[in-house]
Amino acid sequence: MSEDQKPEAPELTAEEAAEKEAKLKANREARAARDAARAAKAAEAAASAAAAEGDAAAEVVKAPSPNQPKLDRIVQIIKEGIGEQAVVEAYINERDREIPSLIINKDQWYETAQLLKEHPELQLQYLRNVTGIDQETHMEAVYYLINLTDKQDYCIKVKTDRDGGEIPSVTAVWQTANWNEREIYDLLGVTFTGHPDLRRIMMPDEWVGNPLRKDYEPLDPEV
Repeated sequence: MSEDQKPEAPELTAEEAAEKEAKLKANREARAARDAARAAKAAEAAASAAAAEGDAAAEVVKAPSPNQPKLDRIVQIIKEGIGEQAVVEAYINERDREIPSLIINKDQWYETAQLLKEHPELQLQYLRNVTGIDQETHMEAVYYLINLTDKQDYCIKVKTDRDGGEIPSVTAVWQTANWNEREIYDLLGVTFTGHPDLRRIMMPDEWVGNPLRKDYEPLDPEV
C-alpha cells in the first residue's frame, strides 16, 4: 500500500451511529443551555442595574425653594386680610431667581395692593415695574414689587379679558404704576379703571390699534 493511500475508516454499526448522534445532540443541547443561562444572567444584571439607578434617582428629592416659606406667608396674609378668593394661584418661579409669584383675582387687586404695601410684615412699598403681556387667550399685567429693607421681591400677575379687558389701577398705591399702566393701555389696549390720566403715552391720539397685541395689523405696513 502506497503512502498516499490511507485505510478507510471502519463503518459504524447502527448502534454506534445512534450513540454518536445522541452524543452530538446532547452536546448541542448543553451548549444551547449554557448560552441561554449566560443571556439570562446578563439580562438579570442589566435589570438590577436599572432598578438600582431608578432607586437612586427616586432618592434624589429636589430641595424646596428657600423662598417657599415667604410665598406661603404672603398667601396666608392675603387670604386672611382680603379673602380666600383673592389668590388664584401661587408658585415659585424657578427660572426667575426663585421669585415668589402670585396670580391675584382682578376684583380684589386694588385692596390686595394696599395690603401688600401697608402690611407691617410685607412692606412692599416700591413698585419696580409693570409690564403687559398678550397671552393670546387673555391679557396680563405683571407687577414687580420689592421690600427695600430685606430686598425681597415678589411678582404679582393680574389677568383680564383679551378684548375690552379692565384692571383696577394701582396708581394711587404706587405712583410708579402711572406711566406703566398708560403704556400698557396704549400698546395692548387694557383699560385701568380709576387711573387719573389714562391716555396714550407713546402713540399719537389718532393712532388706530395697539401695536403690541399679537393680532395687531397696521393700516400702513410700511410704518
